[in-house]
Amino acid sequence: MRNLFAFLAGGLFGAGLFVSGMTDTTKVQGWLDVFGDWDPTLAFVMGGALIPMAIAWQITRRHVTSVLGTAFPPTPSTEIDRKLITGSILFGIGWGLAGLCPGPSIAAISYGGPGLFVFLAAMIGGMLVAPALRSRMDRAVPAE
Repeated sequence: MRNLFAFLAGGLFGAGLFVSGMTDTTKVQGWLDVFGDWDPTLAFVMGGALIPMAIAWQITRRHVTSVLGTAFPPTPSTEIDRKLITGSILFGIGWGLAGLCPGPSIAAISYGGPGLFVFLAAMIGGMLVAPALRSRMDRAVPAE
C-alpha cells in the first residue's frame, strides 16, 4: 500500500512540475534572471508548494504516525552550517546553468534532449562524490 501511495504522490509531483513549467529550462532561467527579463510566474509555483508544506508540518506536529501507520520523518534542522551553504551554492549553480534541479530533471526525461542527459550525468556524479566531500569537510574543520 505504501508503494502505491508513493507512486501516486510521485506522479502527482511530476505532473505538477510539468504543468507549472518547472521542467521548462527557459522559464526557470527567466525566473532566475532578476536583473534582466525576469519572469515572476514561478514565484506562484513556489508559494503553491510552500503553503501546503507549512500546513503539513503543522499537522505532523499533532500526530505520531501517518495515515498509513508509518512514522513521520523528523523535522529538518534549522542550523546553517558549511554543509548547507556548500550544498546550496552547488544547487544554485546547477539550477542557474541548466535551468533544472533533480525533481524536474527526472520529470523531463522523456523530452529533455541531450542537455538533460548531461545534467543527469552531472547530478549522479555529484551524488556519488557528495559523501566523500561531506566526510572531508567534517575532518577539515571540527565542529564547534
